[in-house]
Amino acid sequence: MNDTVLLFHGIARTKKSMAKLAGFLSGHGYRVVNVGYPSTKFSISDLIDIVRPEIDGAAKEAGEGRVHFVGYSMGGLVIRAFLTRYRPANLGRVVMVGTPNNGSQIADFLKSWPLYRKVYGPAGQQLITDQTAMAELFGAVDYELGIIAGNRTIDPISSVIIGLRVPNDGKVSVESTRLDGAAAHIVIPANHTFLPVNKTMWSQTLSFLKDGRFTS
Repeated sequence: MNDTVLLFHGIARTKKSMAKLAGFLSGHGYRVVNVGYPSTKFSISDLIDIVRPEIDGAAKEAGEGRVHFVGYSMGGLVIRAFLTRYRPANLGRVVMVGTPNNGSQIADFLKSWPLYRKVYGPAGQQLITDQTAMAELFGAVDYELGIIAGNRTIDPISSVIIGLRVPNDGKVSVESTRLDGAAAHIVIPANHTFLPVNKTMWSQTLSFLKDGRFTS
């Protein structure tokens, strides 16, 4: 197999958080590039320019193979923005995991808090549910996209903010992960924080990368 998978971690994480998924996909024959980026220092628009050289290099090295993208949480938003502006000619499939495509009520609640602004930086302000200002940043989905959402929360405060009867993973509601144009959407019993190490997520990601669909 000559296909490459590019992995993108979430905000305030590092590529170490995606290392186990990288090992899993490598074990199934993919060349994996685990992309690290300063998620709390810049806006998403700036971040895609920062990661562009590494992505362009990976796409070139893939030769005739396809280049797939997998993003956890805000990593999925970085992918959306990147593909809108700099889509590689050999683009394969895309998987988003726990990505707040329609924003997070948690970000709405915390966006004005000085500590939140300090810790999560410019990109943290772009995770709100009012996505009007990001319309040009995120284009329409016209590529093969699979979305994985979690519905287990271990944070009672976040659950109250999101809504006690609203299915969510403790940070992002299931509904917020949805995106028009996606080929497939699946909900798994997982918490947002631990999605990167969830083995069900791994197997579903592999299924979509291989076949363009999730297993039931």
